[in-house]
Amino acid sequence: MSDQPSDQPSEASNPPEKSRVAADQPVAASGTEEPEAQSRPSAQPGRPAVPPANPWAHGAGAPGAGTAGVTARLRPAAPPPILPAVLWAVLATAVLSALLLGDGLGLNLLIVAVPAALAAYFAARAAGRRLRPWTATWAVGGLALLAVPALRDAGWPTFLAVVSAFALGSLALHGGRSWPGVLIGSLGLADSVVPGARWGWRGVRERVGGSPVRWGTVLRTAAVALVLLIVFGTLFASADAAFADLLGSLVPDVSLGDGPWRGFLLVLGLAGALAAAHTAAAPVRWDGITVRPGKPRGRAEWALPLIVLNLLFAAFITLQLVVLFGGYDEVREVTGLSHAEYARQGFWQLLWATLLTLLVIALALRWAPRGGRGDRTLVRAVLGSLCVLTLVVVASALRRMDLYVAEYGLTRLRISVAAMELWLGVVLLLILAAGVFGARFLPRAIAVSAAAGVLAFGLISPDGVIAEQNVQRFGDRGTIDIDYVKDLSADAVPALDRLPEPQRSCALRIIQSDIRSADSPWYATSWGERQAEEILKKRPATSEGRDCYVLGGDGVRDGYDPDDDGYDPDDDGYDPY
Repeated sequence: MSDQPSDQPSEASNPPEKSRVAADQPVAASGTEEPEAQSRPSAQPGRPAVPPANPWAHGAGAPGAGTAGVTARLRPAAPPPILPAVLWAVLATAVLSALLLGDGLGLNLLIVAVPAALAAYFAARAAGRRLRPWTATWAVGGLALLAVPALRDAGWPTFLAVVSAFALGSLALHGGRSWPGVLIGSLGLADSVVPGARWGWRGVRERVGGSPVRWGTVLRTAAVALVLLIVFGTLFASADAAFADLLGSLVPDVSLGDGPWRGFLLVLGLAGALAAAHTAAAPVRWDGITVRPGKPRGRAEWALPLIVLNLLFAAFITLQLVVLFGGYDEVREVTGLSHAEYARQGFWQLLWATLLTLLVIALALRWAPRGGRGDRTLVRAVLGSLCVLTLVVVASALRRMDLYVAEYGLTRLRISVAAMELWLGVVLLLILAAGVFGARFLPRAIAVSAAAGVLAFGLISPDGVIAEQNVQRFGDRGTIDIDYVKDLSADAVPALDRLPEPQRSCALRIIQSDIRSADSPWYATSWGERQAEEILKKRPATSEGRDCYVLGGDGVRDGYDPDDDGYDPDDDGYDPY
């Protein structure tokens, strides 16, 4: 959305005085796409044009950004009076939060997010903001991420998806195109909680105060509708058992004991929806924070350390080509290390090397020489080479992880760090593209890549992938770590169901127990849980715990050896369950 007024703003929402004040702000608000020329200092007669800081840098701030105070650049205009549509959407969010969010996470998060998004949309339109492509991207991405809890049972991808969804939602409301705008704008709505509550209360008072007849009509209408629903719903439920079951599954189970918890969720939904609507109507302009480049260094002083680093990377990569294309036999011949020793020895170091390289690139861009075309060519050549060499390091790290997984199987830690390394490779590619085509969209492109990575990670069902790989490995080698796979989520059931007995029952018995003891309503149950429940209903797990214990574990998982857990399995006093 944009803070620029629409073509035909109303007098109430955009008085001429406020419009002129907003137009005088030095930095455009969220989502406003200004032409590139407006973001760079223009050349004046007798004065040479100022080149951009470096080929990867965003254009300089708008004229006057350096002289205006930070508060003046960030402070939003006062929002217009809250609309009735916003109030109703906020009320719907609060009620749905109290009814649906107390039983767990699933489709309920997406259900609650819809009226909250509508409240923000109505408030933004009343303030004269228009829907922009980047705002739509953040909003759609945030709602898509909330589909992960509805599809997957595993808690760790769900947590990542929910946090990312809130970050994208905050970014959609605040907007942002610079690094400060994208980073700070995605941190949340804490700055709007108190102003949003005051704004909402003021709107309620203006509409309810002095209108007791209308307020009484609303209360009477709601009371009559509630009585009719209870009376006829009870009659129909007692007349038909199938309808009673359907009604019981659809209506949330609310008891008096849950009153304080439901009340807290009501207040949380109310405050969150009001904060979102207030931010949409009057966002803080985080793009107004100006990060000035550092003092440019001379070519030799700047380039020599980076060239030495490039040579070091090239020497390391020359040896890594043996691993990438030669395979394990060459590794053993050159290093004398086993699969696990070689992969374990280097993966974490290569991951840190990738992270530190990104830090080196950021610092190098800050102090890069920027005297003209020759300096820009030098920066592109040196940092572009470093990015390309680091991509080979990323490939080497992923190859090491592949060797390790082939030997010992896939785990949550291994798939997580491999996904992280893969995303760092995507970031390097985006930096390379920014060096060629300009960095106007680099902050937002990296944010999009992070959100897309989290969404893809949740949709592929990491627990399902882990189970699939371990089942395939069991078919090839005849070994599987039952102690590990039995603790996976219900997402792993379709893959584990293909194991032969007794491995199948031993891998599924704990998941089966958790599913049978769960009493979550439909809106707090994931599709993965439903699918696992159907599978285990048709073919239950039957093995006992002590029968499964003799199968033991296999391999090293998550960085420790199961033989070093500090217990003696032969001790008669030890009870593994």
